[in-house]
Amino acid sequence: MPNPVNKLRFGIFVPPFNSPSTQNPTTSLQRNIETIQLMDRLGYDEAWIGEHHSAGTEIIADPLTFIAHVGAVTRSIRLGTGVVSLPYHNPLWVADRAILVDHLLRGRLMLGVGPGS
Repeated sequence: MPNPVNKLRFGIFVPPFNSPSTQNPTTSLQRNIETIQLMDRLGYDEAWIGEHHSAGTEIIADPLTFIAHVGAVTRSIRLGTGVVSLPYHNPLWVADRAILVDHLLRGRLMLGVGPGS
């Protein structure tokens, strides 16, 4: 029986980029959702979602909201924030939302936090 500790794991970082000249934000977000759904079906282990606040090209301002939605349409892939920029948010509310999302995902949330810009 193989040792699960030695299992090679696969994942993706989903940068919140889109090209406003070629694709609208709704279509870009849908493409990201479908990519993660495909990865889930293919057996990937995790997907990390970035947070950015730069208007038209970086469109995921709250990765926890995005993850809550993606978690509802996937089965087993773990979903992480890469990262929540704490200077832009109240850390208490980040922790509170992360706990809720983790319960909704039945333990599939990985919370990453960082200093922002």
